[in-house]
Amino acid sequence: MKRYKTVFGALVTASLALAGASAAQAQEKFLFALNWFPVGDHTAYWVALDKGYYAKAGLDVTLENSKGSGDSIAKVDTNRADAGLADAAVVISAVSRGAKIKTVGMIFDKTPLNVFSRQDTPIRKPKDLEGRTIAAPPGDSQRQVWPAFAKLHGVDIDKVTWVNIEPTAKVAAVSEKRVDAVADYLTGQPNYDKAMGGPGKSVLMPWADFGFDMYSMSIMASEKTMKDRSKALKAFLEASYMGWRDVMADPDAAIAIYKKRVPEIDVAYIKANTMLGLSLMNTDRYRQNGIGWMDPKKMCGSVDLVNTYMGLSKTVACEQVYTNEFLTKVSMPDSFK
Repeated sequence: MKRYKTVFGALVTASLALAGASAAQAQEKFLFALNWFPVGDHTAYWVALDKGYYAKAGLDVTLENSKGSGDSIAKVDTNRADAGLADAAVVISAVSRGAKIKTVGMIFDKTPLNVFSRQDTPIRKPKDLEGRTIAAPPGDSQRQVWPAFAKLHGVDIDKVTWVNIEPTAKVAAVSEKRVDAVADYLTGQPNYDKAMGGPGKSVLMPWADFGFDMYSMSIMASEKTMKDRSKALKAFLEASYMGWRDVMADPDAAIAIYKKRVPEIDVAYIKANTMLGLSLMNTDRYRQNGIGWMDPKKMCGSVDLVNTYMGLSKTVACEQVYTNEFLTKVSMPDSFK
């Protein structure tokens, strides 16, 4: 009997080991194209990865940096990535050119689009950009939606000079006076303040203050992913928004995870960066409908802005560019006010 128990126990152990190996093998690889180098906008995905939310959903997720929305969209549209982060306006523009993608979840419910400048040559309103130089990578989301913003405010685009730079050169370009301004999300303010001498030293021109209320940072997926891997996409979105929920509940713990996963980050900057991002998510829409939910009226308004002002070769219909169908409601924590 003792020998039987020993053999039975060994068989059970072996069966469990095989089951574990089978479960590990069953995990689907899922590549998520981030839109940038490491910033606070990415905190939630490292949290979801570290806490095993992706693994529990049966996904083996890889997070990959990109050089702006244009770059991440190109990766997704050519199926080099399954989903990615991109500015919603750039997604709309890409769809008009034939890209087979859609926005499947929002990140910032309020737009972070903004222009940074210095105190010595402040740019406080759109017309101030005339006669100035402004820098951004070619694939940068704001550079691509700039024609819409310029037309909305009667800015002569021929009087504004855009300069090509790498994503990591933005802060130095404006702080070292190589250009007059850079286009960057307002969540980057801590970095600009630091480079220019301390808190409040950078000058912001948030586009939302000038009537440009459109969706911005979003998660988009390829037509192939939506069609062939709908369950994986839905699981990925739920796990990612669980990550955002945890960031909202305990930012310090989330950033500690980020530091563990990406040791080169500056914790003080990432925290300030993350908190600014959270301020753009602290809305009644998210409280009522869950993190990442997209308001059809606002999305269609965003599409109208792009159609009207960006000079697309082909008009885009609202339903072509977004869907809420893959979202599972992930509620914001009660402590997040």
